[in-house]
Amino acid sequence: MTSLDLLRTFLAVHRAGSVTAAAQLLELSQPAVTAQLKALEKNVAKPLFHRHARGVTTTAAGEDLARRLAGPLDELTAAMGDFVGGKVSLHVGGPAEFMTMKVLPALVDLPDTALRITFGMPDDLFDQLAKGGLDLAVAGVRPRVRGVESVPLYEEELTLVAAPRWGYPDSSGALGEAPWVAYAEDLPLIRRYWRSRYQSLPPGRAVVVVPDLRAVLAATVAGAGATVLPRYLCENELATGLLNELIITGPGRLPTNTIYLAVRAGAFAEPHIARARDLLTSCAERW
Repeated sequence: MTSLDLLRTFLAVHRAGSVTAAAQLLELSQPAVTAQLKALEKNVAKPLFHRHARGVTTTAAGEDLARRLAGPLDELTAAMGDFVGGKVSLHVGGPAEFMTMKVLPALVDLPDTALRITFGMPDDLFDQLAKGGLDLAVAGVRPRVRGVESVPLYEEELTLVAAPRWGYPDSSGALGEAPWVAYAEDLPLIRRYWRSRYQSLPPGRAVVVVPDLRAVLAATVAGAGATVLPRYLCENELATGLLNELIITGPGRLPTNTIYLAVRAGAFAEPHIARARDLLTSCAERW
């Protein structure tokens, strides 16, 4: 009779796309996972994986077994967690600003869940996700990493803002004396806004560069200059008059940016990850 441990290991490897990533998830050694896979394949008398230099892919027989196992094993895991009263850990990574203002306040409503939050850039987050260090990653770019899939979560609107001391730009689009406050030297959000509206590079250089959009917001409110921010980040300052939205006429549209929710392939079948996905998707409709 095949043990549940072998089946659990098989499903982890199927979802992770590699023995190494599954071993990290299961907190087992790589040789132990390999041995369990060989034992299972011997029991079922069928090859379940194709081995490659950069991971594994599931055979047709393996895909069939995974479909049969996913629901029952996930339900069993959830039932045992409820029975012993334990908390399941959810590891989520994303940009500090969006995680702080949107994602974390939503996730605290998850029952019986211990949250572990990581801030980082998309490439690092996707790498951690693929290797099993994260359960979910939130990013402003679509992942293009083997074994990682994503769904759109939120569409953020970018807006040009400055403190009232700088007044309003004229209809030609000139910002007058206002310098830029930016996230990085190459003015990433400002450049994207300008290219979308005017199909050109933004004029001028930054007087303040700080790698945190919350700090960019604070410097802009303090009167350092103009900047481009996601509207969700500065909507209170716009509503209270601490910032003015600079509406400049131009041929293009106001730019938006899609925020993606990324997971390892198949991971939405895991109950605690699916619950987090459903909660974030529901909350995003009101953001």
